[in-house]
Amino acid sequence: MSAATDAPSAPTRGDRPEGRHGDPNRLGHGTVPISEQGPAPKRIVVAYGFWIFLLSDFVMFSGFFAAYAVLVGATAGGPTGADVFELPLVAAETVLLLLSSFACGLAGVATVQRSTRWFQVAMAATAVLGAGFLACELYEFTHLIGEGAGPGRSAFLSAFFALVGCHGVHVTIGLIWLTTMMAQVRAKGFRDDILRRIACFSLFWHALDIIWVALFTVVYLMGAGGA
Repeated sequence: MSAATDAPSAPTRGDRPEGRHGDPNRLGHGTVPISEQGPAPKRIVVAYGFWIFLLSDFVMFSGFFAAYAVLVGATAGGPTGADVFELPLVAAETVLLLLSSFACGLAGVATVQRSTRWFQVAMAATAVLGAGFLACELYEFTHLIGEGAGPGRSAFLSAFFALVGCHGVHVTIGLIWLTTMMAQVRAKGFRDDILRRIACFSLFWHALDIIWVALFTVVYLMGAGGA
């Protein structure tokens, strides 16, 4: 028998191993089934859980919006939105919150670059702008209450204070969370667990912007126009 006959034949395409080199793109041929690959990475678990939290928050705000839509006309002979809303003040609040969202985005860029200095600067700007937004909102509330248009005056004002106040509470929580992130990055750097928290905070802060845009449109613009 010749040597050519004894030599092993070259592996065909179907005989090639489907391991690391046989399936470089990991298309699924010869890999372990997903059900047998063990638990998902913590990054995926945290992201999934936080998205569920955000969706539940949107559902809660939807309930507040629905209550406001039902009670907006229940003024009990008191002031309407056109009587009490000051659009220049609310426009200033909107600009402050949108700028804070932009600064938060810059903090995300600094995080990708692992720049502690610019992360702290961007987060500090986010905090200052967010605090300015809250100051405007507190002024609006105290002014309305001083004018006799507090939440006990009518169902309309009760729904208004509940909806806008709930958003303000979320901004306050976000500011506390923000300062915590700044302290953690300063003390521990960009560890994996801190990076996950920063990503979750960014989602939370931008979600507050989305809610405020809806609130500004439905409550203030339509209310001031007498819609």
